[in-house]
Amino acid sequence: QWVFQAIRALRTTLRCAVAGLLLLQAPAFALTPDQALRIVSGESDERLKALNEVVVAADPALGPFVAAILADEVKVAGGKAFIVRDGKATDAATGAVATLPEGAEDVVNNNRMRRELEAAQAALQLFAPDRSQRAKAIAELKDQIDESKLVLLDKAEKAETDAELKAQLAVLRAAVLISSPDKAKRLDAAKLLADSSQPATRSLLLERLAPGAETDAEVRAALRASLDTVQARLAWGERLGVLFTGISLGSILLLVALGLAITYGLMGVINMAHGELMMIGAYATYLMQNLFRQYLPGVFDLYVLAAIPASFLASALVGAVLERSVIRWLYGRPLETLLATWGISLILMQLVRTIFGAQNVGVENPSWLSGGVQVLPNLTLPYNRLAILAFAGLVLLGVALLIGKTRLGLFVRGVTQNRRMASCMGVNTARIDTYAFSLGAGIAGLAGCALSQVGNVGPDLGQSYIVDSFMVVVLGGVGQLAGAVYAGLGLGVLNKLLEGWAGAVLAKIMVLVFIVVFIQKRPQGIFAMKGRSAEA
Repeated sequence: QWVFQAIRALRTTLRCAVAGLLLLQAPAFALTPDQALRIVSGESDERLKALNEVVVAADPALGPFVAAILADEVKVAGGKAFIVRDGKATDAATGAVATLPEGAEDVVNNNRMRRELEAAQAALQLFAPDRSQRAKAIAELKDQIDESKLVLLDKAEKAETDAELKAQLAVLRAAVLISSPDKAKRLDAAKLLADSSQPATRSLLLERLAPGAETDAEVRAALRASLDTVQARLAWGERLGVLFTGISLGSILLLVALGLAITYGLMGVINMAHGELMMIGAYATYLMQNLFRQYLPGVFDLYVLAAIPASFLASALVGAVLERSVIRWLYGRPLETLLATWGISLILMQLVRTIFGAQNVGVENPSWLSGGVQVLPNLTLPYNRLAILAFAGLVLLGVALLIGKTRLGLFVRGVTQNRRMASCMGVNTARIDTYAFSLGAGIAGLAGCALSQVGNVGPDLGQSYIVDSFMVVVLGGVGQLAGAVYAGLGLGVLNKLLEGWAGAVLAKIMVLVFIVVFIQKRPQGIFAMKGRSAEA
């Protein structure tokens, strides 16, 4: 008997537990049938009035109801609103299962009603437990909120515990009051907006200062003072943005010029096909992306890590073939080397057009290189640009260690300084030439891999950077890695500073004039060669 009692007690406990779980999962419906009906039927003004009444109350039942209206899942029949989903009808107010009466009519929403419904949906998220949802709701409400929801904003501001979001809500409230017919409210809002650091606030203040928008002189003065404060605060973000963009461009120029610093700076070869070796590295990245997408979709985000050695090896192999077949016969004849490599560049571009087509191909950023980190409201640093900065630093460090600390680097420097003496000491100079040229070509491939993450990949990719890379090498000093770093970063920052002042075309011309004048005054570049290297 006690066994049956225990089983009965266990069954009762399980029933209570299941009922409790169902209660937890069930939505807390608090809408009255009259409220639900007024929101979905009648004229738009009446519907909006009923909607705002419920929104101001922050009724949690409104969220799923609004979502159902936007999804066209609400019908009206017999003076009631029903949510019809997957062929099943429920009462929109109570959530109880119901039978949909015959002749039920669909709820029609015009564009104005949909905008208000979306704004109501975002406004209810101001009370979400997750901070990211509340932040997203504030961002969505910036262009949708009006004075009818001020009570809701006040309630959300009082309930908000995060200081940053609380400040954003205060600015959002001021943005609503700035258009109020009450002068005192407009004046307070204008003063409050001075504490904002959002670019949208500057646009709002400029809009209110437009002719005819604000007629009161006192309010206009407050708006002008707030605008000056906001602009001064945003100016720092713009300056830092220009600086970061310049450093980012400089890191790309440095990557492009590093390979040329070896082939031209150390070996004296004017390689006009250097840009096409970069292009080969970019297409190797494209092929690696397609291989991962087809055969290893589960680890697609790691394709860039595999593309780095692939792009280096592909370009280095092409560079070795070029050196063995063409370049080795032209050492000491720079003009003939220039003409030969220019012809090779045309051949490589046409070969790529034949294989991949003349159109650009798409190289997708992995998820961990997408997006960016927001430093200031008007300054976001993209992850792919940050990754290229770090990548350029690692490549520079690797090249410096290879040239300065390894046996191969010693041979390259020895052959560069005195080929005959190095040959007499038993160095295979022809092999070292091949290794050095392949190294420069491989570094060009790495530059192409990096460029594929920030720009288009096409047959003409290298043509956009070949002149800039030569300018970096010449300005920095032939054969000087430190000079390439200073020149690359300096030209990148200078170019972006001049672009903001004179435009892209004039900025290029001014940079070129600067380099010409600098080389006239200092032909050796920033860092001149010393000792036997200079004598050679």
